[in-house]
Amino acid sequence: MDAATPIGIVLGFIVIIVANIMEGGHPGSLFLLPPMLLVFGTTILVTVAGGTMVDAKTAVKSIKRAFTGKVQPASDLVPAIVSLAERARREGLLALEDGLREIDDPFLVKGVTMAIDGTDPEELREILEAEVHAKKAEDRQAAKFFADAGGYSPTIGIIGTVMGLVHVLENLSTPEKLGPLIAGAFVATLWGVLSANVLWLPLSNRLRRLGALEAARMELTIEGVSAIQSGSNPRLVAEKLRSLLPSDQQTVEEAA
Repeated sequence: MDAATPIGIVLGFIVIIVANIMEGGHPGSLFLLPPMLLVFGTTILVTVAGGTMVDAKTAVKSIKRAFTGKVQPASDLVPAIVSLAERARREGLLALEDGLREIDDPFLVKGVTMAIDGTDPEELREILEAEVHAKKAEDRQAAKFFADAGGYSPTIGIIGTVMGLVHVLENLSTPEKLGPLIAGAFVATLWGVLSANVLWLPLSNRLRRLGALEAARMELTIEGVSAIQSGSNPRLVAEKLRSLLPSDQQTVEEAA
């Protein structure tokens, strides 16, 4: 589990509450049910309205992934792929079948299995690249859902504030009520802006980042499977795969 998202979001809310207390405010004044219901409820509903129910279900499933998901770096695959390339060069592709049991990456196992089955190299690449394309599209849609929510929520917060100010104007004859009413009206704007920048947009960016890391790992796998299938020299396979890694991972891989 990569705890970056839960740590960032939870501590972000805590810092805001602590800052409010330090300024003399009371946390209870921020947690008002009507503006929170308006902002969160309407934001989610209009975001759903902008897509399909399938998009909404995908977004709900992706929340757990955003908070707890972890992608292994692509560099972790290099030793396994090089080992497979060495064995394939010595003993042939059929000899790799037993070694697949020790690999816990389903995409790599699928690619090598198809190579063992004699799939045409071009068709194999097309099939694997299509799977990567589909994965990218799914990740983009999940990230877009939360990015859209981050776009809607500040405006919905303003709507809540306008509604609150209408009630303020209705009670001008009772000055003792104006303070709490005005404060309550602006809480809606607070939650609209806060939820967008501390919750929805970070979730969108997190899913986008996880998707990019997974896609990079899958793309490296495709190059590795193609090299294994073509019987490339394991040293050249290792160099080619390292060249696809970010510079920091190249350093770690070479040291290993």
